[in-house]
Amino acid sequence: MIRDQTRLDALLGDVHDWVRAVAHPAEDRVAQTDEVPTEIVADMAARGFFGWSIPQAYGGAGLTTEELVMGAMELSQCAVAFRARVGTNTGIGSEALVADGTEAQKADYLPRLASGEITGSFALTEPDAGSDASSLTTSARRDGDDYILNGRKCYITNAPIAGLFTVFARTDPDSKGARGVSAFLVERDMPGLSTSAPYAMMGQRGSPVGEVLLEDVRVPASAVIGGLEGQGFRTAMKVLNKQRVHLAALCTGPAIRMLDLAMDHAETRHQSGQAIIDFQLVAALLADCQTEIEAARALILQTARARDDGKDIALEASICKYFASEACGRIADRCVQVFGGAGYVANASTIERYYRDVRLFRLYEGTSQIHQLNIVKQMRKRRDTA
Repeated sequence: MIRDQTRLDALLGDVHDWVRAVAHPAEDRVAQTDEVPTEIVADMAARGFFGWSIPQAYGGAGLTTEELVMGAMELSQCAVAFRARVGTNTGIGSEALVADGTEAQKADYLPRLASGEITGSFALTEPDAGSDASSLTTSARRDGDDYILNGRKCYITNAPIAGLFTVFARTDPDSKGARGVSAFLVERDMPGLSTSAPYAMMGQRGSPVGEVLLEDVRVPASAVIGGLEGQGFRTAMKVLNKQRVHLAALCTGPAIRMLDLAMDHAETRHQSGQAIIDFQLVAALLADCQTEIEAARALILQTARARDDGKDIALEASICKYFASEACGRIADRCVQVFGGAGYVANASTIERYYRDVRLFRLYEGTSQIHQLNIVKQMRKRRDTA
Protein backbone atom coordinates (compact mmCIF):
# COMPACT_ATOMS: atom_id res chain seq x y z
CA MET A 1 0.00 0.00 0.00
CA ILE A 2 1.40 3.37 -1.03
CA ARG A 3 -0.19 6.20 0.94
CA ASP A 4 1.60 9.16 -0.58
CA GLN A 5 3.33 8.60 -3.91
CA THR A 6 4.93 12.06 -3.96
CA ARG A 7 6.45 11.59 -0.51
CA LEU A 8 7.61 8.07 -1.38
CA ASP A 9 9.24 9.20 -4.63
CA ALA A 10 11.11 11.93 -2.75
CA LEU A 11 12.32 9.46 -0.11
CA LEU A 12 13.45 6.89 -2.68
CA GLY A 13 15.23 9.55 -4.70
CA ASP A 14 17.00 10.84 -1.59
CA VAL A 15 18.12 7.34 -0.61
CA HIS A 16 19.25 6.50 -4.15
CA ASP A 17 21.44 9.61 -4.29
CA TRP A 18 22.74 9.14 -0.72
CA VAL A 19 23.85 5.57 -1.38
CA ARG A 20 25.96 6.68 -4.35
CA ALA A 21 27.27 9.96 -2.93
CA VAL A 22 27.95 8.88 0.66
CA ALA A 23 27.82 5.11 1.16
CA HIS A 24 29.73 3.83 -1.87
CA PRO A 25 32.76 6.11 -1.31
CA ALA A 26 32.88 5.08 2.38
CA GLU A 27 32.71 1.31 1.88
CA ASP A 28 36.48 0.75 2.02
CA ARG A 29 36.74 2.91 5.15
CA VAL A 30 34.03 0.89 6.87
CA ALA A 31 35.76 -2.37 5.95
CA GLN A 32 39.10 -1.11 7.30
CA THR A 33 37.80 0.36 10.58
CA ASP A 34 34.99 -2.19 11.14
CA GLU A 35 32.48 0.55 11.95
CA VAL A 36 30.24 3.06 10.27
CA PRO A 37 31.74 6.54 10.84
CA THR A 38 29.90 8.61 13.42
CA GLU A 39 29.30 11.46 10.99
CA ILE A 40 27.57 9.07 8.58
CA VAL A 41 25.43 7.66 11.40
CA ALA A 42 24.45 11.22 12.31
CA ASP A 43 23.62 11.94 8.66
CA MET A 44 21.41 8.85 8.45
CA ALA A 45 19.64 9.91 11.64
CA ALA A 46 19.08 13.43 10.31
CA ARG A 47 17.55 11.95 7.16
CA GLY A 48 15.13 9.86 9.21
CA PHE A 49 16.55 6.47 8.18
CA PHE A 50 16.20 5.08 11.72
CA GLY A 51 12.45 5.56 11.90
CA TRP A 52 11.02 4.44 8.59
CA SER A 53 8.51 1.92 9.96
CA ILE A 54 7.87 3.66 13.29
CA PRO A 55 4.48 5.47 13.33
CA GLN A 56 4.48 9.19 12.68
CA ALA A 57 2.86 9.79 16.08
CA TYR A 58 6.16 8.71 17.66
CA GLY A 59 8.54 10.59 15.36
CA GLY A 60 8.92 8.02 12.60
CA ALA A 61 7.99 8.07 8.93
CA GLY A 62 5.13 5.60 9.36
CA LEU A 63 5.92 3.76 6.14
CA THR A 64 3.63 0.95 5.08
CA THR A 65 5.17 -2.46 4.48
CA GLU A 66 5.22 -1.84 0.73
CA GLU A 67 6.89 1.54 1.17
CA LEU A 68 9.37 0.07 3.66
CA VAL A 69 10.55 -2.70 1.33
CA MET A 70 10.93 -0.26 -1.55
CA GLY A 71 13.12 1.93 0.66
CA ALA A 72 15.06 -1.11 1.84
CA MET A 73 15.85 -2.19 -1.72
CA GLU A 74 17.38 1.24 -2.34
CA LEU A 75 19.26 1.57 0.95
CA SER A 76 20.81 -1.89 0.73
CA GLN A 77 22.53 -1.25 -2.61
CA CYS A 78 25.75 -0.64 -0.70
CA ALA A 79 27.81 -2.36 2.00
CA VAL A 80 25.59 -4.24 4.44
CA ALA A 81 26.88 -2.24 7.41
CA PHE A 82 24.99 0.91 6.46
CA ARG A 83 21.53 -0.60 6.39
CA ALA A 84 22.34 -2.82 9.41
CA ARG A 85 23.22 0.27 11.44
CA VAL A 86 19.66 1.60 11.07
CA GLY A 87 17.91 -1.67 10.30
CA THR A 88 17.24 -2.86 13.84
CA ASN A 89 15.59 0.45 14.75
CA THR A 90 13.33 0.51 11.73
CA GLY A 91 12.75 -3.23 11.81
CA ILE A 92 13.37 -6.02 14.22
CA GLY A 93 14.47 -3.81 17.13
CA SER A 94 11.31 -1.69 17.27
CA GLU A 95 8.61 -3.85 15.72
CA ALA A 96 7.72 -5.67 18.95
CA LEU A 97 6.93 -2.29 20.51
CA VAL A 98 4.99 -1.15 17.47
CA ALA A 99 3.00 -4.38 17.32
CA ASP A 100 2.28 -5.08 20.99
CA GLY A 101 3.71 -2.37 23.23
CA THR A 102 1.60 -0.43 25.72
CA GLU A 103 1.01 3.25 25.06
CA ALA A 104 3.44 4.16 27.83
CA GLN A 105 6.13 1.89 26.37
CA LYS A 106 5.67 3.31 22.89
CA ALA A 107 5.77 6.90 24.11
CA ASP A 108 8.93 6.23 26.09
CA TYR A 109 11.03 4.36 23.55
CA LEU A 110 9.77 4.78 19.99
CA PRO A 111 10.70 8.48 19.61
CA ARG A 112 14.25 7.70 20.73
CA LEU A 113 14.50 4.75 18.36
CA ALA A 114 13.09 6.80 15.47
CA SER A 115 15.62 9.58 16.00
CA GLY A 116 18.57 7.21 16.38
CA GLU A 117 19.21 8.45 19.92
CA ILE A 118 19.30 4.82 21.00
CA THR A 119 19.89 1.65 19.00
CA GLY A 120 17.51 -1.26 19.43
CA SER A 121 18.38 -4.95 19.41
CA PHE A 122 16.28 -8.13 19.20
CA ALA A 123 17.59 -10.73 21.67
CA LEU A 124 15.91 -14.05 20.91
CA THR A 125 18.57 -16.56 19.79
CA GLU A 126 20.49 -18.62 22.34
CA PRO A 127 23.34 -21.14 22.05
CA ASP A 128 20.83 -24.02 22.12
CA ALA A 129 17.81 -22.16 20.77
CA GLY A 130 18.48 -20.96 17.25
CA SER A 131 16.34 -22.50 14.56
CA ASP A 132 14.03 -23.73 17.32
CA ALA A 133 13.67 -20.49 19.24
CA SER A 134 10.79 -21.92 21.28
CA SER A 135 13.32 -24.01 23.24
CA LEU A 136 14.92 -20.93 24.83
CA THR A 137 16.03 -21.25 28.46
CA THR A 138 16.60 -17.62 29.49
CA SER A 139 14.50 -17.24 32.63
CA ALA A 140 12.47 -14.40 34.10
CA ARG A 141 11.54 -15.08 37.73
CA ARG A 142 8.87 -12.91 39.35
CA ASP A 143 10.06 -11.17 42.52
CA GLY A 144 7.44 -8.83 43.91
CA ASP A 145 6.87 -6.02 41.43
CA ASP A 146 9.96 -7.01 39.44
CA TYR A 147 11.37 -9.83 37.33
CA ILE A 148 14.89 -11.20 37.58
CA LEU A 149 16.37 -12.27 34.23
CA ASN A 150 19.14 -14.80 33.73
CA GLY A 151 20.45 -16.22 30.47
CA ARG A 152 22.69 -15.82 27.48
CA LYS A 153 21.75 -14.63 24.00
CA CYS A 154 24.01 -15.05 20.98
CA TYR A 155 24.33 -13.87 17.36
CA ILE A 156 22.52 -10.65 18.24
CA THR A 157 22.85 -7.90 15.64
CA ASN A 158 23.95 -4.54 17.09
CA ALA A 159 24.23 -6.03 20.60
CA PRO A 160 27.63 -4.37 21.25
CA ILE A 161 26.21 -0.88 20.54
CA ALA A 162 22.53 -1.21 21.49
CA GLY A 163 20.90 0.84 24.22
CA LEU A 164 17.62 -1.10 24.31
CA PHE A 165 17.13 -4.85 24.05
CA THR A 166 13.94 -6.78 23.35
CA VAL A 167 14.69 -9.86 25.44
CA PHE A 168 12.66 -13.06 25.27
CA ALA A 169 12.61 -15.10 28.47
CA ARG A 170 10.61 -17.90 30.02
CA THR A 171 8.32 -16.58 32.77
CA ASP A 172 6.73 -19.99 33.37
CA PRO A 173 9.52 -22.41 34.31
CA ASP A 174 7.20 -25.41 33.90
CA SER A 175 6.15 -24.53 30.36
CA LYS A 176 7.49 -26.09 27.21
CA GLY A 177 7.85 -24.77 23.70
CA ALA A 178 6.35 -21.40 22.91
CA ARG A 179 4.10 -21.28 25.96
CA GLY A 180 5.27 -19.31 28.95
CA VAL A 181 7.64 -17.03 26.99
CA SER A 182 7.41 -13.28 27.60
CA ALA A 183 9.08 -10.31 25.92
CA PHE A 184 10.90 -7.67 28.00
CA LEU A 185 12.33 -4.22 27.32
CA VAL A 186 15.76 -4.13 28.95
CA GLU A 187 17.96 -1.04 28.92
CA ARG A 188 21.72 -1.36 28.63
CA ASP A 189 22.49 0.36 31.93
CA MET A 190 20.48 -2.11 34.01
CA PRO A 191 22.85 -3.86 36.46
CA GLY A 192 23.73 -7.39 35.38
CA LEU A 193 23.39 -6.82 31.64
CA SER A 194 26.56 -6.98 29.60
CA THR A 195 27.50 -7.60 25.99
CA SER A 196 30.47 -9.30 24.40
CA ALA A 197 32.94 -7.78 22.01
CA PRO A 198 31.78 -8.04 18.39
CA TYR A 199 32.38 -11.41 16.76
CA ALA A 200 35.11 -11.73 14.14
CA MET A 201 33.02 -12.75 11.14
CA MET A 202 33.45 -13.95 7.56
CA GLY A 203 31.96 -10.70 6.26
CA GLN A 204 29.70 -7.79 7.11
CA ARG A 205 32.46 -5.69 8.68
CA GLY A 206 31.05 -2.59 10.32
CA SER A 207 27.93 -4.47 11.47
CA PRO A 208 28.63 -5.52 15.08
CA VAL A 209 27.13 -8.82 16.20
CA GLY A 210 27.68 -10.31 19.65
CA GLU A 211 26.28 -11.85 22.81
CA VAL A 212 23.99 -10.49 25.51
CA LEU A 213 24.61 -11.78 29.02
CA LEU A 214 21.91 -11.47 31.69
CA GLU A 215 23.01 -12.11 35.26
CA ASP A 216 20.31 -11.38 37.84
CA VAL A 217 19.04 -8.43 35.83
CA ARG A 218 16.18 -6.86 37.76
CA VAL A 219 13.54 -5.18 35.62
CA PRO A 220 10.14 -3.77 36.65
CA ALA A 221 6.92 -5.52 35.66
CA SER A 222 6.25 -2.54 33.39
CA ALA A 223 9.08 -3.84 31.18
CA VAL A 224 6.93 -6.72 29.91
CA ILE A 225 5.90 -5.77 26.36
CA GLY A 226 2.17 -5.26 26.30
CA GLY A 227 1.99 -5.83 30.07
CA LEU A 228 1.01 -9.49 29.58
CA GLU A 229 2.98 -12.60 30.48
CA GLY A 230 3.13 -15.52 28.08
CA GLN A 231 2.61 -13.51 24.90
CA GLY A 232 6.28 -13.21 23.95
CA PHE A 233 6.38 -15.85 21.27
CA ARG A 234 3.30 -14.46 19.55
CA THR A 235 5.01 -11.08 19.56
CA ALA A 236 8.20 -12.62 18.14
CA MET A 237 6.28 -14.23 15.28
CA LYS A 238 4.56 -10.93 14.43
CA VAL A 239 7.97 -9.29 14.30
CA LEU A 240 9.58 -12.05 12.25
CA ASN A 241 6.80 -12.34 9.68
CA LYS A 242 7.17 -8.67 8.81
CA GLN A 243 10.95 -8.74 9.12
CA ARG A 244 11.26 -11.68 6.76
CA VAL A 245 9.64 -9.61 4.01
CA HIS A 246 11.88 -6.67 4.98
CA LEU A 247 14.94 -8.90 4.94
CA ALA A 248 14.02 -10.28 1.54
CA ALA A 249 14.17 -6.70 0.26
CA LEU A 250 17.51 -6.26 2.00
CA CYS A 251 18.78 -9.31 0.10
CA THR A 252 17.59 -7.89 -3.19
CA GLY A 253 19.37 -4.53 -2.89
CA PRO A 254 22.87 -6.08 -2.71
CA ALA A 255 21.93 -8.34 -5.62
CA ILE A 256 21.13 -5.23 -7.68
CA ARG A 257 24.44 -3.67 -6.67
CA MET A 258 26.46 -6.79 -7.51
CA LEU A 259 24.82 -7.04 -10.93
CA ASP A 260 25.62 -3.36 -11.57
CA LEU A 261 29.28 -4.06 -10.76
CA ALA A 262 29.30 -7.15 -12.98
CA MET A 263 27.66 -5.25 -15.87
CA ASP A 264 30.24 -2.46 -15.59
CA HIS A 265 33.05 -5.02 -15.68
CA ALA A 266 31.54 -6.97 -18.56
CA GLU A 267 31.13 -3.80 -20.63
CA THR A 268 34.73 -2.62 -20.09
CA ARG A 269 36.72 -5.88 -19.88
CA HIS A 270 37.90 -7.02 -23.29
CA GLN A 271 39.04 -10.41 -24.52
CA SER A 272 39.78 -11.43 -28.11
CA GLY A 273 39.05 -7.89 -29.25
CA GLN A 274 35.56 -7.56 -27.80
CA ALA A 275 33.82 -6.76 -24.54
CA ILE A 276 33.16 -9.94 -22.58
CA ILE A 277 29.45 -9.03 -22.34
CA ASP A 278 29.29 -10.01 -26.03
CA PHE A 279 30.25 -13.58 -25.20
CA GLN A 280 27.03 -15.55 -24.95
CA LEU A 281 27.97 -17.53 -21.83
CA VAL A 282 28.82 -14.33 -19.96
CA ALA A 283 25.59 -12.72 -21.16
CA ALA A 284 23.66 -15.74 -19.89
CA LEU A 285 25.08 -15.25 -16.39
CA LEU A 286 23.96 -11.63 -16.39
CA ALA A 287 20.53 -12.47 -17.77
CA ASP A 288 19.95 -15.06 -15.03
CA CYS A 289 20.87 -12.47 -12.39
CA GLN A 290 18.41 -9.90 -13.73
CA THR A 291 15.65 -12.50 -13.99
CA GLU A 292 16.02 -13.55 -10.34
CA ILE A 293 16.15 -9.94 -9.17
CA GLU A 294 12.89 -9.17 -10.94
CA ALA A 295 11.25 -12.33 -9.59
CA ALA A 296 12.33 -11.49 -6.04
CA ARG A 297 11.18 -7.87 -6.36
CA ALA A 298 7.73 -8.89 -7.62
CA LEU A 299 7.30 -11.50 -4.88
CA ILE A 300 8.36 -9.09 -2.14
CA LEU A 301 6.06 -6.29 -3.29
CA GLN A 302 3.12 -8.67 -3.66
CA THR A 303 3.64 -10.00 -0.12
CA ALA A 304 4.12 -6.52 1.34
CA ARG A 305 0.82 -5.40 -0.17
CA ALA A 306 -0.90 -8.47 1.26
CA ARG A 307 0.40 -7.64 4.73
CA ASP A 308 -0.79 -4.05 4.38
CA ASP A 309 -4.22 -5.44 3.46
CA GLY A 310 -4.31 -7.37 6.74
CA LYS A 311 -3.84 -10.82 5.21
CA ASP A 312 -2.03 -13.73 6.87
CA ILE A 313 1.42 -13.82 5.25
CA ALA A 314 3.11 -16.52 7.35
CA LEU A 315 3.55 -18.67 4.22
CA GLU A 316 4.47 -15.86 1.85
CA ALA A 317 6.95 -14.29 4.29
CA SER A 318 8.91 -17.54 4.47
CA ILE A 319 8.80 -17.90 0.69
CA CYS A 320 10.11 -14.34 0.30
CA LYS A 321 13.00 -14.80 2.69
CA TYR A 322 13.91 -18.22 1.31
CA PHE A 323 13.79 -17.23 -2.36
CA ALA A 324 15.44 -13.81 -2.06
CA SER A 325 18.32 -14.97 0.14
CA GLU A 326 19.06 -18.01 -2.02
CA ALA A 327 18.78 -15.91 -5.19
CA CYS A 328 21.19 -13.36 -3.75
CA GLY A 329 23.70 -16.14 -3.11
CA ARG A 330 23.40 -17.40 -6.66
CA ILE A 331 23.74 -13.88 -8.04
CA ALA A 332 26.86 -13.27 -5.95
CA ASP A 333 28.44 -16.43 -7.31
CA ARG A 334 27.61 -15.56 -10.93
CA CYS A 335 28.95 -12.01 -10.54
CA VAL A 336 32.27 -13.25 -9.17
CA GLN A 337 32.39 -15.60 -12.16
CA VAL A 338 31.89 -12.67 -14.54
CA PHE A 339 34.86 -10.91 -12.94
CA GLY A 340 37.03 -14.01 -13.33
CA GLY A 341 40.26 -13.91 -11.33
CA ALA A 342 39.68 -10.26 -10.45
CA GLY A 343 36.55 -11.27 -8.60
CA TYR A 344 38.63 -13.24 -6.11
CA VAL A 345 41.20 -10.52 -5.45
CA ALA A 346 40.22 -8.08 -2.72
CA ASN A 347 42.22 -5.13 -4.05
CA ALA A 348 40.91 -5.63 -7.59
CA SER A 349 37.18 -5.28 -6.92
CA THR A 350 34.65 -4.93 -4.11
CA ILE A 351 32.71 -7.89 -5.51
CA GLU A 352 34.57 -10.37 -3.30
CA ARG A 353 33.50 -8.42 -0.21
CA TYR A 354 29.87 -8.47 -1.29
CA TYR A 355 30.21 -12.21 -1.92
CA ARG A 356 31.26 -12.73 1.71
CA ASP A 357 28.75 -10.27 3.10
CA VAL A 358 25.66 -11.83 1.54
CA ARG A 359 26.48 -15.37 2.67
CA LEU A 360 24.88 -14.64 6.02
CA PHE A 361 21.49 -13.93 4.45
CA ARG A 362 20.79 -17.66 4.07
CA LEU A 363 21.44 -18.26 7.76
CA TYR A 364 19.87 -15.59 9.93
CA GLU A 365 16.20 -15.04 10.74
CA GLY A 366 15.63 -18.65 9.82
CA THR A 367 18.00 -20.77 7.74
CA SER A 368 16.86 -21.72 4.26
CA GLN A 369 16.22 -25.23 5.52
CA ILE A 370 13.98 -24.00 8.35
CA HIS A 371 12.03 -21.91 5.87
CA GLN A 372 11.58 -24.91 3.59
CA LEU A 373 10.05 -26.79 6.53
CA ASN A 374 7.89 -23.81 7.49
CA ILE A 375 6.67 -23.35 3.94
CA VAL A 376 5.35 -26.91 3.85
CA LYS A 377 3.91 -26.53 7.36
CA GLN A 378 2.01 -23.42 6.29
CA MET A 379 0.90 -25.10 3.05
CA ARG A 380 -0.61 -28.00 5.01
CA LYS A 381 -2.24 -25.60 7.47
CA ARG A 382 -3.97 -23.74 4.65
CA ARG A 383 -5.14 -26.98 3.05
CA ASP A 384 -6.67 -28.06 6.36
CA THR A 385 -8.55 -24.78 6.75
CA ALA A 386 -9.60 -24.37 3.11
